[in-house]
Amino acid sequence: MKAWRLRFDTGSLVVETGDAEQHDMRELVSGLIWDQRIEAFRGEAAMYRPLILKLVRRKLEYIDEAKSYDELELAMHIKRKPFPYQAEALNAWEKAGCRGIVVLPTGAGKTFVAHLAMMGRQRASLIVTPTLDLMHQWFAGLRSAFRCEIGMIGGGVYDPKPISVTTYDSAYIHMDKLGDRYGLLIFDEVHHLPSPSYALAAKHSIAPYRLGLSATPERDDAAYSYDELVGPIVYSKSIKDLAGAHLSEYETIQISVSLSDEEREEYSQARSTYLEFVRQNGIRMNSRSAWGDFLKACARSSEGRLALLAHRSQKRITQCCREKITVLIDILAEHRNDRSIIFTADNDTVYRISKLLLVPAITHQSNAKERRRVLDDFNAGRYPVLVTSRVLNEGVDVPEANVAIVLSGSGSVREHVQRLGRILRAREGKSAVLYEFVAEGTNEEFTSQRRRKHDAYS
Repeated sequence: MKAWRLRFDTGSLVVETGDAEQHDMRELVSGLIWDQRIEAFRGEAAMYRPLILKLVRRKLEYIDEAKSYDELELAMHIKRKPFPYQAEALNAWEKAGCRGIVVLPTGAGKTFVAHLAMMGRQRASLIVTPTLDLMHQWFAGLRSAFRCEIGMIGGGVYDPKPISVTTYDSAYIHMDKLGDRYGLLIFDEVHHLPSPSYALAAKHSIAPYRLGLSATPERDDAAYSYDELVGPIVYSKSIKDLAGAHLSEYETIQISVSLSDEEREEYSQARSTYLEFVRQNGIRMNSRSAWGDFLKACARSSEGRLALLAHRSQKRITQCCREKITVLIDILAEHRNDRSIIFTADNDTVYRISKLLLVPAITHQSNAKERRRVLDDFNAGRYPVLVTSRVLNEGVDVPEANVAIVLSGSGSVREHVQRLGRILRAREGKSAVLYEFVAEGTNEEFTSQRRRKHDAYS
């Protein structure tokens, strides 16, 4: 009997079929497309594992030329016993065929679960991260845990090794060359994956083993399902489940502030201009396309441009009104011996607070060296306070932080949970508090209601 032959070709799987009955063929090549140029079937590289399983189940001979990843002999140099929930997470992932997503809160040790998965599989592994900061953080952690060479792909570096770290941006660009070199893919902050471009990092790899990690996997606008890219959610623990025992005890305090008479008048005028334009143009602001529809309408007339300016004006007033600054100063004085992070919705407010209070700022404009220096000084206690917009929402390690002050933000549940997660890493005697500012009688009240729809705030 002629054997089937599988090979990897620039992000795709090429399959030369062997001798098989016609009814076997239909099921075996399901999802593959006949490529007349090479007289073979072709499909996404991710079809490698299910096809292998079919061939094994049918007891058909095959020659595997697709796989070029190494089997490793990893040894963990940091002797550490996993917490029960970490062991449970690993076990659940293994029972699911080593495919799936582990959901754990920020600070609960998702990275260590990944290390355990790598130890269990002993296959060449590629870790995919959303930012360069996280890529470097993983690089340092892997080198410390396994004391071996770690490759890096991203930030101007292309140096793949049997264990490598990369970013989503670099992974989908280079996976046509790397897709056969790794048996285990680990997607950190996996909620970034199901987008049209980033999904290619999963689709163009043959990796039979896949692990997704996230504290907030929910995503309404996903172009692809997790199941087809990495696997389903196999284990989940919430902040409430782990607070006190494995995360810091915490409380959340909502602070309502009032606009001054002058601010109220300016806000009301701007709000009225904005809403009148929305009404006249029949824009349903609770629809998914609302913001895009609003911007298109704004671009068509001078009234639209005035409406856009009014929208920005109302946000500017609520995001940094005078009473927010007054109360913020009082809270920082109360927590003078703590480590506090001030979160805002925009960079203008970040720099205004930084200049007013003489505290360091981190935004997307901060270069990597500056950001690292500020974070190191903050963790060491040389800076007790820092102010940021959205760049510290995700994946940055600030273990000493125990006070979060949300001066302003979006209505995203994920963002609000991530900001809480920044202050929950446990240490002896630590308790954490998140303050959320809301301007009374403004759209911020509705924004707050939306972002608090999570059991961490119940």
